[in-house]
Parts: sequence; structure tokens; C-alpha cells
Amino acid sequence: MDVVTDVLEVSGVRGSLGARMEAGGDWAVAVDEAGAALHAVTAGGAWLIRPGHPPVQLAAGDVVLVAARVPHTLAGSPDARGDGCDRAATARAQRTGEAIRVGTEPGDVRIVTIQYDCDHTVRTQLLFALPDLVHVRAGSGAECDDTVRMLGRELAHPRIATTAVLNSLVDIMLIQLLRAWLPTRAAAHRGTWFGMLGDPVVRSALEHIHADPARDWTTGTLAAATAVSRATLGRRFPAAIGQSPGTYLTQWRMDLAAARLHATDQSVESIAAAVGYHSVPAFSRAFTRAHGTPPGRYRAAARA
Repeated sequence: MDVVTDVLEVSGVRGSLGARMEAGGDWAVAVDEAGAALHAVTAGGAWLIRPGHPPVQLAAGDVVLVAARVPHTLAGSPDARGDGCDRAATARAQRTGEAIRVGTEPGDVRIVTIQYDCDHTVRTQLLFALPDLVHVRAGSGAECDDTVRMLGRELAHPRIATTAVLNSLVDIMLIQLLRAWLPTRAAAHRGTWFGMLGDPVVRSALEHIHADPARDWTTGTLAAATAVSRATLGRRFPAAIGQSPGTYLTQWRMDLAAARLHATDQSVESIAAAVGYHSVPAFSRAFTRAHGTPPGRYRAAARA
């Protein structure tokens, strides 16, 4: 069971290609996106500036992911300050495929921006578990480097089905970023969802939950399935991800239920059974506690 893919799908993480920028000379562009912003430097170098933090130097091949609603500036020097993005120019460039040109000289710096967002009502999240800034330097991961190069080539030399290729690369870019960055920060993830990566017992327990969320799991049955004692799992599970097995199971069931209510026409009764509830009233109470509204109203609001 690939629990990372599972969470990405249920939390509705989606990416869209933003601006392709060419910059030279003196330049600076302020960025304030509603979602997380990934910047991939495909040529030249730049600086990423955030209020209250030292500037971060970016080289060709570097990739950074800045959390949602974290204002930041991309610039040609560490002391530059820029105006906000020209959204009309950005929208026009996205339609035409052209690059936005900024600065006082012809562009020798090329940066591609990808925006990521998700369903904010889902409680099991990956984007929200990441810090304000994730920086993967060129050479840190071969797959990440390859994806940056492919992205740059596809944008610079469009061919047949370029849109399809770019749509795939947008999703792949986030995965490659996580693959390159997560192993280097194992200790820092303790107490978050990513903490399971550093504990094979907890990861195995999560795989069992995700593979069969309707099963009547308890700490004892999960412990037996992962071949450890109940006390061991009861201690290691919350230490790794910050929740007890029972709390996580309920949260994941409610997230699955919300996704089905939104995306399918399944009855509340069948959804309740699919996530382990034999009683519709019990399911409705649990769902209302988790999402603040009964299943039927949640479905109507989500579709509206």
C-alpha cells in the first residue's frame, strides 16, 4: 500500500503550471500565492527573499517549495525588493506559452513556477505538514534534476502533446522534490505525518489502515499485524506522527468519506459501510464532529 499516493489523492493535491520567467540585470518579483509555490531554476541563478529570514541563494537546477500564503520575492540580488506579480501578464503568458520577461537586461535567468493546492477540509495532509520552505539543491537527487531539465526543455521547445507532458511533469515534480528532501530531514518530521518514514513499525501500521480502513482495527490488532506488542505500537505510533492509532483511523475514515461524498453518488449508507461504520447514525455523528456538518449537507455544499 502506497500511503503517500493515497493521501495525495484523498487530500486532492493538484498542481498547475504558473509563470515561466526570464530575468536579467536588476530585477525582483514579489510572489504571494494562495497555494504553495514551487520554483525551479532552469538556468542562471537567483535569490529567494522572505521577511524575517536570511536570503537564500538559488542556482541552476535548484528547486524550492514555499508554503501557501508565505510572501516571498525572487530577485537578482539579495537586497533587491520587487513589486507584486502582474497577474494580467501572467495569465496572458500562461495562455500563449510565452515567458514573462523582467529586469533591465536580456534574460539569462530562467525560472518555472508551479502552484499546488489541495482540499483544505481534509485533515490528513502532506502540503500542510511541510515547513514554510523546502529547498532541494541541484545534485541532491538525480530524479529531481532530471525533472527540472525535462521541464525546461519542454517549455523552451514545445512539440506535439506538450500540454500533456507538462501536466504530468507538474505532478512528478512534487514527488521528486519530496523524494530528494524527506530522507535528509528524518528527525525533523517526528510528530508529523511524515514521521512514519523514520519508523518502519508505524509505517507498516499505516499501510494496514490504508489497505483496509473498514476493518475493526484496534491498537492490539494493528500491533499483531505489524508483529510488535500492543505497548510498543501504542508508544511508537504517537511519537512518530503525533496521534494515537485510533485517532488516526477515525480521521482517515472521515477523510475517505468526505472524498466519496464529494466525488461519487454513493449513498450515505454505502459510504458509512465502506469506512467501517455499521450504523448510519454513528457514522453521521462522527462525520459531523470531524467536518462540522452532517454528510448530506457536506455533499450539497461541496458540489455547490
